[in-house]
Amino acid sequence: MKTKFLLLYTTIITSGAILCNTPANAGNPADKYGYQTEADTTYTLKSCLEFGLENNFAIQISRNDEETEKNKATRANAGLLPTVDASAGYSGSMDILNLTKSRNGSTTSTESGLLSQGLNAGVDVNWTVFDGFRLKTNYERLQEMARIGETRTRIAIEDFIASLTSEYFNFIQQKIRLKNLRYAVTLSKERLRIVEERYIIGNFSRLDLQQARVDFNADSADFIKQQEQLYTSHLRLNELMCSQNMNKRIDVADSVIAVDKVLDFEELWASTLKTNASLIEAEQNRMVADLDMKTVLARNYPYVRLNAGYGYNFSHMDRTSPNIYSNRMNLNLGVTVGFTIFDGNRAMERANAKIAIENAKLQKENLTLSLRTDLETLWHAYTNNLELLALEKENLVAAKENHDIAMERYLLGNLSGIEMREAQKSLLDAEERILTAQYNTKICEISLLQLSGMISRYLE
Repeated sequence: MKTKFLLLYTTIITSGAILCNTPANAGNPADKYGYQTEADTTYTLKSCLEFGLENNFAIQISRNDEETEKNKATRANAGLLPTVDASAGYSGSMDILNLTKSRNGSTTSTESGLLSQGLNAGVDVNWTVFDGFRLKTNYERLQEMARIGETRTRIAIEDFIASLTSEYFNFIQQKIRLKNLRYAVTLSKERLRIVEERYIIGNFSRLDLQQARVDFNADSADFIKQQEQLYTSHLRLNELMCSQNMNKRIDVADSVIAVDKVLDFEELWASTLKTNASLIEAEQNRMVADLDMKTVLARNYPYVRLNAGYGYNFSHMDRTSPNIYSNRMNLNLGVTVGFTIFDGNRAMERANAKIAIENAKLQKENLTLSLRTDLETLWHAYTNNLELLALEKENLVAAKENHDIAMERYLLGNLSGIEMREAQKSLLDAEERILTAQYNTKICEISLLQLSGMISRYLE
């Protein structure tokens, strides 16, 4: 069994260009997906998860499968209870009867249409009271399968929580990125306005004006593409929550990606060994393999079966005189003791059961090793991203200061358009890097909590 966990990923924004006829008509690109308008519903992470857990189809299917396994885990399904059969029947026949009197050897009369009838009813009880502990083992196996159903539902719920939490913060990431790109468009628009005014009075060349237009159009194209990214995330959130209206405008209460900086590796690993759902399922599968072995070994013991029956029979034979009636009631009791001496498959089944037990142990050990590897990998990525996050925060401060200085020099005419664009791009890149570091750190955090079985803390 291979454990599932979220992979780190980043969204790459590609650049493009659109045409702008005149600077006088230039403005911020329209937000065609309506994220500047009020949303229909605003969710917190907890309310998102609660709504999704109640409505998500995959969760509902998993819970139904769990309920099915629970319904199977009964004493009757294991064969521990007796069986009771009731039956009734009716039979009838029509006869033609020739009667011959022997005084002179001649036939004196012939009778036809003689009716004979029969009616029977009965109740039979059969009960296997001992079958080499096989019945008890069957019941324990059914109960274990019901517990496996619960564990699989938990795995489905934890996968869902991880997916929805990841998408929730991806939505925040896309909103922040859209805000950053909107700001970039505003800066490009202001630069275009300045260049146009100075071009008119002859301070700037047409090359400067065209370059400013190209930069503005490129930023506008990025902004429009980012709207699509945000809309895709919005659809994904609605899909995970199984909203009836996929186009329902939603928003989230959080505006920043807050990361947990105090996770402890040893605590995470201890929790993984104790509460990881996949590891628990692997142990349950090993227990099922042990019970299968007990079922095979049960064939080495005798079996004891009880049976009882109560019946009633009525018959009527129509004759000339007198008519014959018969009523009979009977009760029977019995005990059967037997032993299967040879069936030809016992040795093979025992050998295969031993192999299944060994495989279940190996699968659990392999899963434990895989979980340790995943935890180490994610922990390394988590700590690295925390360091990157601290570094990028310093870079963002420097990039903002550098941009402010560049803008002052640009307004004084001491800085070229290309240099101003470079300062602007450096600021946008710094904002993008810190946003990516925050989101990647959050994804690592979600994955670590999922592996350690503590993902449900997002519901608190």
